[in-house]
Amino acid sequence: MEIDAKLVMKLRAETDAPVMECKAALTEAGGDYEKAKQILREKGKAAAAKRADRATGAGVAMMISDASNKKVGGVLLESETDFVAKNPEFIATAESIAAAYVDHDPGADPLAALANGKTVGTLVEESVAKIRENIKVSKAVHLAGDAVAVYVHHDKTKAAAVVLEGDSPNLLEAGRKLAIQCVAGNPKYVSKEQVPSDIVEKEIATETQRAINEGKAADVAANIAKGRVNKEFYQNQVLLEQPFYADNKKTVSQYLQEQGGTIKVLGFERLAVGE
Repeated sequence: MEIDAKLVMKLRAETDAPVMECKAALTEAGGDYEKAKQILREKGKAAAAKRADRATGAGVAMMISDASNKKVGGVLLESETDFVAKNPEFIATAESIAAAYVDHDPGADPLAALANGKTVGTLVEESVAKIRENIKVSKAVHLAGDAVAVYVHHDKTKAAAVVLEGDSPNLLEAGRKLAIQCVAGNPKYVSKEQVPSDIVEKEIATETQRAINEGKAADVAANIAKGRVNKEFYQNQVLLEQPFYADNKKTVSQYLQEQGGTIKVLGFERLAVGE
């Protein structure tokens, strides 16, 4: 049957599917527009399933906050190639998904959240059908608190969000700088108190043996180990103990103390492609 070219272009505009696939779907549907849309959706699902086992080594890390700076949604949307990850449409899809998680905790089923009237799963399927690469949501984030600050690195491969409370006039600006710190320093814990005791004990044992191997007596080695854990492990793994990225002569904790009022860091999330 003859398919109206205007109908083909309308279907392409709505679904972003290639022109020939739109024409084929309309032909298969006997000219029924809604049925053709469903055919394209089913083909998108099939394409996603077919590519699901392909490795995804590229992607976009995205964090978005609401207007009140009290809620944040984030997503790590992965693709097979860097070429796709830098595509404006792929980035826009990541932004739409992150925005969906601002008001909806992704929980155990991040693909079920609604984004622009569609589920996240549908957005992913449509992207796979159009781009012809495996695409997946590898991490989904929702954070909420008195103040939540975000930072997305310029290349969009890393992003972070920090949850704070306090009465400092610089609360949000300090929070944004802490988000930058999280991207740059990749901490695992907010404070020393959050580090599990078994991990600390393991680090002390490792550093004690290291000092003994360097020829130190056991009692001396134990003291050296504690010093190294404080200086090296905590400064590497704990956000408040890390050297502040903008002035490494002070710690993050010291920077916060200079901001006036009170600032308490309740938690953070960091997203990074390939990590």
